[in-house]
Amino acid sequence: MIRFILVCIVVIAYLVLTIPVLLVEWIIGKFSPMTKDISSLRMVQAIFKFILWITGAKVTVIGEENVPKDQAVLYVANHRSYFDILLTYSRCPIRTGYVAKKEMEHYPLLSNWMRNLYCLFLDREDIKQGLKTILQAADYVKSGISVCIFPEGTRNKNADETEMLPFHDGSFKIAARAKSPIIPIAISNSANIWEANFPKMTPTHVVIEYGKPIIPSELDRDTQRRLGSYTQDIIKEMLIKNKELV
Repeated sequence: MIRFILVCIVVIAYLVLTIPVLLVEWIIGKFSPMTKDISSLRMVQAIFKFILWITGAKVTVIGEENVPKDQAVLYVANHRSYFDILLTYSRCPIRTGYVAKKEMEHYPLLSNWMRNLYCLFLDREDIKQGLKTILQAADYVKSGISVCIFPEGTRNKNADETEMLPFHDGSFKIAARAKSPIIPIAISNSANIWEANFPKMTPTHVVIEYGKPIIPSELDRDTQRRLGSYTQDIIKEMLIKNKELV
């Protein structure tokens, strides 16, 4: 319970104490957008790593060499925990925005930081607005900003984490439109950090595996049409393989 309380204190303190930082970053961005982007990225990565340290999570990373350091990509990951965002974002080598639920836009300060980091808010109930979000994400990737999606649409609460929820195909249009690689990410055991032991946070061994880049244009037409399920099958294979490691 102490870990949970400490994490809450750190998150609230960061959001409140960095209100002036948001203003400073905005000013810096007027003169040097890239400087602002990188400083925001590194600050948030640092606080995410600190929070993960508080939880006691031990993280094993596999296949990180598959992530390009000089090219924007579309990250696609399974989703079991709120900590999936911290686990993956803290390792992003370049600017990266996440596609989040529309509801997240209503959280003050948090949503300010999310926008600052190129996060997008997807309304799955509004097809027109959803398409605009997908197109904006594709434009981000074209401009050199990676995008991360959790195509299950919500946290998977199945007892067996290898039994994922169906992947929504719409988000994969980001890669097709931007002509970017897809990096599949398999996150194993992250729910045991908190959700599986709520409200306690428990020291947990998490395994993150980055699969080899998927180049949509190199796939046959049938596979391109079912890109969501194709990517999901790759992630499932990694999850099954890594079961013995956690």
